Amino acid sequence: MMQRLKLFAGSTALFLLPVAMVSAQFEPDGGEFGTFLNNILVFGNTVLIPFIIGVGFLVFVWGMFQYFIIGGANDEAKEKGKSFMIYALLGFLLIIVFWGILNLLASSTGLKQDFDDDLLPETPTFGS
Repeated sequence: MMQRLKLFAGSTALFLLPVAMVSAQFEPDGGEFGTFLNNILVFGNTVLIPFIIGVGFLVFVWGMFQYFIIGGANDEAKEKGKSFMIYALLGFLLIIVFWGILNLLASSTGLKQDFDDDLLPETPTFGS
């Protein structure tokens, strides 16, 4: 378990290193390297992270299926389903933390994408 945690921490550091380095190299008007990193961030936020969360959800549902339906009388199947659900929840937690750290670094280096105000829902107001 510790070896996996060290591997995850090392790979995360290697992925976030270019984002941290770009703060000194980012040009306000864009630039090729800044545009490249912005494209990576947009891809991660719009495609990669939702895909990983979807896979984690499917693993969680499969664990529930194994625990409640397949493992009705089989204790081994119940344990297997329980471990799938635990690993899926840990995966959710790790990906949300990773996503938060990535967006924190992106916003602190000036790479965070600007959202279109038309796409955001209106906030309800009370009173006049």
